[in-house]
Amino acid sequence: MSDFPFGFGLPQEPEDGESGKNKGAGGQGPADNPLSALFGAGGMNPQDLGAAFQQLGQLLSNDSGPVNWELAQNVARQTVAQGTPDGSKDRSVSAQETERVREAVRLADLWLDGVTSLPSGATATVAWSRAEWVEATLPVWRELVDPVAERVGAAMSQVLPEEMRAMAGPLLGVMRSMGGAMFGTQIGQAVGVLAGEVVGSTDIGLPLGPAGKAALLPQNVAALGQGLGVPEDEVRLYLALREAAHQRLFTHVPWLRSHLFGAVDGYARGIQVDTAKLEGLVGQLDPSRPEELQEKLQQGLFEPEDTPEQKAALARLETALALVEGWVDAVVHAAAEPHLPAASALRETLRRRRASGGPAEQTFATLIGLELRPRRLRDAARLWASLTDARGSQGRDALWTHPDMLPTARDLDDPDGFVHREQLDFSELDQLLGEAADGGRPSLEKDTPGDSRPADDEDGPGDEDGPAGEGKGGRPE
Repeated sequence: MSDFPFGFGLPQEPEDGESGKNKGAGGQGPADNPLSALFGAGGMNPQDLGAAFQQLGQLLSNDSGPVNWELAQNVARQTVAQGTPDGSKDRSVSAQETERVREAVRLADLWLDGVTSLPSGATATVAWSRAEWVEATLPVWRELVDPVAERVGAAMSQVLPEEMRAMAGPLLGVMRSMGGAMFGTQIGQAVGVLAGEVVGSTDIGLPLGPAGKAALLPQNVAALGQGLGVPEDEVRLYLALREAAHQRLFTHVPWLRSHLFGAVDGYARGIQVDTAKLEGLVGQLDPSRPEELQEKLQQGLFEPEDTPEQKAALARLETALALVEGWVDAVVHAAAEPHLPAASALRETLRRRRASGGPAEQTFATLIGLELRPRRLRDAARLWASLTDARGSQGRDALWTHPDMLPTARDLDDPDGFVHREQLDFSELDQLLGEAADGGRPSLEKDTPGDSRPADDEDGPGDEDGPAGEGKGGRPE
């Protein structure tokens, strides 16, 4: 993938030596990618050129929004069909592989029951091929990318003076369509490459698949386990633990998804493009050298400037993702260590995979310029483990009740200070909310007509466990 933020560079031609032989059978050659055909792809014949212009006409007439998602889907599937750099091609999932995934997730949920108070969040378990992963996750990619692409497109349109914008209405429509095609090609290739690396639906710390559906990619699970010296069943089970833990969190913390996606949207709202710099650079382009545009794009010609709003949104997103991944890391290790001999080795493998630029880091760096810092993930995992020791799993998991209860970036710097900080008692707030729901009637007034016992007298028969929110069935303090 590119090292510059998503949407600001043209796609690169595949380096696979075999791809040139198969472009007519699903490879992404000039006929499949008119953008690459128009920007310097060599060796075209007249038929390729004609097909490229025909597809370009279709692209320019497609006004589906800031990203051409039909093109993104096609490019992603073509990228998957080309295979990974090691020569691995996508294939269908067998019935035996599907059953193994189901058994792994079922056992993972059983082990997780003993280390977290959050119940199972998976209502279904599936085994996906790489192409199926692309199809299942594209709706969420659309939700993530559209705000960023729309804001960049709006900023780019400001390059033209006001009077020229009024005169160039049709041209602006063509520019929007071309921008949507460029975005679609870029995100399509990014998702297609990612499909060859991911092992489930939550690898990047976000719920990319349908709600409640735990998913693993057997082909990628097997590839990850190669060379580790660990039985494939053990690798599959450890990854199933991670997938099932993510599902519990996103299912039973209803505000978490919107919190994470809202941070991305907050970043998009803060995007600004230096139009003066852009006008000057565009004016320097040589029309006789179309490849110069590609060079400028790769040098960050359209890269937006960081604003205080963007930095704040990225900081929120980075901290929230670190807390999600840290919680999963701590919970999965607690569940796996008593049962899997290679639990610690697998844990470190996945941590190093993230640190060396795994799918999460690459995707976010391409998407919005965010790089997840492994140091933050380790800090978050240590904090959650310390909370477990100090408050138990129920007290630890209760922090997910509201975003304001979660540790902050400063708390990750001082986990002991957060762990031993005096805990807030929300039992009175729960009681007031209950009264409001009952129309103002105190929730503890259960006395029958003629009963003169005060409503707050908890010493009567049947009150051994105390009022709601306390005792055996209430919220942990």
